[in-house]
Amino acid sequence: MEHIIQIAGIKDEREARMLLSAGVSYLGFPIDPPVHRGDLSIDETERLIHTLEIELVSVAITYLGKADEILALCRQLGVRRVQLHGDVQTAEIAALRDLDPDLVICKGLIIHENNLNEMRTLIEQNAPHVDAFITDTFDPLSGATGATGLVHDWGISRRIVDLSPRPVILAGGLHVENIREAIITVRPSGVDAHTGVEVPDGRKDETLVRAFVEEVNNAFSIISAEERQAAML
Repeated sequence: MEHIIQIAGIKDEREARMLLSAGVSYLGFPIDPPVHRGDLSIDETERLIHTLEIELVSVAITYLGKADEILALCRQLGVRRVQLHGDVQTAEIAALRDLDPDLVICKGLIIHENNLNEMRTLIEQNAPHVDAFITDTFDPLSGATGATGLVHDWGISRRIVDLSPRPVILAGGLHVENIREAIITVRPSGVDAHTGVEVPDGRKDETLVRAFVEEVNNAFSIISAEERQAAML
């Protein structure tokens, strides 16, 4: 089973190189988050992506809500993948798809307590226009919808995987100690981590990152083995 490992919140060139060498699939760059302080400005993000020539493995994580603004951001950064993490209306997502049919669009599904019905509606409305969904955790104290370090009810994410005709990436409070259980429980197409691979000063820790990647790969290997065994029965 092919799977995605995304790490978000890259702070500099050294960190980006370390993550890619550790086996991370994609690097997520949050741009102007409404609650948390951003890691890099738009200009700093653009320079880093172009300097390292990592346009194809970089993901713009944006809270913008208008199709033309989202596309302009992606073109400025040079990226071909965007994660819509704000409150974007379906009509704007459809417009973004029409403006750039080849842009890879991932729509955030933010898990609150007992909001599966809302998530089902969002999936039905947006699945025709996106390539994937990503589930993340809402923080009721700060209002943040990402990089909260909080785990949500994985049962909801598992139901989302079952309901979605598109691949689902799991995020929200994932770290070395819980990632295997999370993957085996939810059965996502990939995972995303941010704060879970950082040390107290906010830097990504290479030991944590490599251990995280190893646990992710092991968990997906377990799922693949189970699927092969089931197919033989």
